[in-house]
Amino acid sequence: MVPDSLFDLGFWAAAIELVGGLIIVGYVVVALWAVARRAPERARLLVAEGVIAGLSFKLAGTLLKTILIHSWEQLAMFVAIFVLRFVLKRFFEWELARARRSERTG
Repeated sequence: MVPDSLFDLGFWAAAIELVGGLIIVGYVVVALWAVARRAPERARLLVAEGVIAGLSFKLAGTLLKTILIHSWEQLAMFVAIFVLRFVLKRFFEWELARARRSERTG
């Protein structure tokens, strides 16, 4: 017998977002380890990489939630969250590129 939650899109959206959060936390833990080993530039790169990877999963979960939108308020909230995550991802991609450039030159 297959549980009903396997067919619930809200469950899968939450699961995908949870994976994104776990990816971010994992990279932050590794970055803290790098800071403890006196490698702050490497830690900066790790955090940026982790946020980019994690936000990709979180965006996928948010997109899956679009199927569950039933009102204009839900649509507005979805758009606000989507734009915020998209802008954050682009910012961290920019930061990662900048950190890699400084690592090569420094």
